[in-house]
Amino acid sequence: MKKLASQTIQPPASPPTQPGSPAQETDEDQVLNLSLRPKRFEEFVGQRAVVENLRLAIQATKRRGEPLEHLLLAGPPGLGKTSIAHIVAHEMGSKITATSGPAIERAGDLIGILTNLGRGDILFIDEIHRLSKIVEEFLYPAMESFEIDFVVDKGPYAKTIKFRLKRFTLIGATTRAGLLSNPLRSRFGMVFHLEFYQPKELEEVVRRSAKILGIEVDGSACSEIATRSRGTPRVANRLLRRVRDYAQVKGRVPITKEVAETALAAHGIDGFGLDPIDRKVLRTIMEFYGGGPVGIEALAAALNEERDTIVDIVEPFLLSAGLLKRTARGRKATRLAYQHMSSLKAEPLELFA
Repeated sequence: MKKLASQTIQPPASPPTQPGSPAQETDEDQVLNLSLRPKRFEEFVGQRAVVENLRLAIQATKRRGEPLEHLLLAGPPGLGKTSIAHIVAHEMGSKITATSGPAIERAGDLIGILTNLGRGDILFIDEIHRLSKIVEEFLYPAMESFEIDFVVDKGPYAKTIKFRLKRFTLIGATTRAGLLSNPLRSRFGMVFHLEFYQPKELEEVVRRSAKILGIEVDGSACSEIATRSRGTPRVANRLLRRVRDYAQVKGRVPITKEVAETALAAHGIDGFGLDPIDRKVLRTIMEFYGGGPVGIEALAAALNEERDTIVDIVEPFLLSAGLLKRTARGRKATRLAYQHMSSLKAEPLELFA
């Protein structure tokens, strides 16, 4: 067995940001995120179907003495795709090389990475849907037959150099599975979609993280933080750290439900887990567009936000929570959204829809 190691080729490109998003976390927060990351499947909370299927595949692969098949993990940010990739490497006893789609700018970059992989090594590509078309086409033969052809020179002097690769495993992660080309998607032997977490699962995440960080949190506070975490472990851990900061400065330890409510309210996180930009999106649809439908481009322009920020960060949770629905004509606020937004101010919103 090879000793587990981790190597980062290039840092991932920064994703669209919103207030309090992971992309805006401090260096300390990023280090803490790494310390909270589970190392084994036994420590991983949630995504039971995905975990069980992966454990089965790993056991079968190890019995045959073969590298694992290529794996694609899809789902919104913060649900554990990177954690699962590192756990798979640990379970396989393999070295993992991590990079991102935007970081691989040229075919030569990819060739350099692939030729340095040993048998059974894992290449993890985050945001794989953002690979350039040229780089993606180099991946096809590498994934299928473990070889790549590299053309040098031009015209009558052109010649092809064939690189033989050791059999490796590619793990791709994407927040936009629909943007993956069919040829690339079809070359993955396993494809899993990660779902938003249930509150009880997030409570377990908060309790585990609090124990690692040495924070005293009672059960009702764990439940309150979990309820406002948008179904996402990364958000749960971020909110736990912000509540910890408040409690330590105000001398309110151990952390109770009341302390958690006060701290989260100070950060603009309401009882549904919505932050200021979420509410801004819903209020714009309701008050400026009569509840919708409204096209995503028009909505982004009205909000002065990047389109990808709304699509990648804001929309997934609003859709899953039943606050927003996507129609052929655009985005539309639901009755639940009106009820929730009305509860946040004295006068109720007029029900357009």
